[in-house]
Amino acid sequence: MENVWDYLRQNKLCALVWDSYDDILDACKTAWTWLIADPTRITSTGARNWAYVSL
Repeated sequence: MENVWDYLRQNKLCALVWDSYDDILDACKTAWTWLIADPTRITSTGARNWAYVSL
């Protein structure tokens, strides 16, 4: 989850200023909607060798 949040901060939420808390929530919702529309992006963002459990 930390990788996903970091990715959104760097690519969708950086260098922005909001006027209200509701504007922040709207920006986060828009960023999240953008991210979940592309499952491949989620997979690559969350994929880390140390994060896999092999059975």
